[in-house]
Amino acid sequence: MLTETLAKGLEDYDIGSKVRVLRLDKGMALAQLGEHSGLSVGMLSKIERGQIIPTLPTLLRIAMVFGVGLDHFFTDNEDRPLIAITRKKERMRFPERQDAKGETYTFESLNFPATDRRLNGYLAEFPATSEPSKPHSHDGVELVYVMKGQLAIEIGGEDQVLNEGDAIYFDSSAPHSYRRAGKSSCTAMIIVTADGE
Repeated sequence: MLTETLAKGLEDYDIGSKVRVLRLDKGMALAQLGEHSGLSVGMLSKIERGQIIPTLPTLLRIAMVFGVGLDHFFTDNEDRPLIAITRKKERMRFPERQDAKGETYTFESLNFPATDRRLNGYLAEFPATSEPSKPHSHDGVELVYVMKGQLAIEIGGEDQVLNEGDAIYFDSSAPHSYRRAGKSSCTAMIIVTADGE
């Protein structure tokens, strides 16, 4: 429970309206933000209206969706760091979707501390028992590099199978989905332009 002094201090940062501005700039509905962040629409609505102050892990989930650092919510300073390091032990792992019935792939953001990112890098792992991802599309482009195993990417209804060391660059406004190919697990690096989800 926050003391009145702490609550007042946090209110001055106006975190809720900063979340709302980020969401509206992306043309995203609350339900979409909930889907991407794994947070309920009710909670997100209360955060945006300033009725509740989010915890740092909750705020980090929101920040990762929009490709901003936590400092975006706590500063009005336009000067941004030119260097941001993500240590392996500091990376956070998330499932591809929260509502998955079977095992799905997991991803880790490789550049979440960077502010005002122009691209987003992810390390994705597809276990041998993983389910295919749901088809999705977003503005921008993607670059996928397969580090281990085989990865199939369905783009616009056509499968592209990549082996270890292969890379693909594509227009991510076309519906696309990922699935492990072959018998073993797969690891890939996925780079998405910042205007993509």
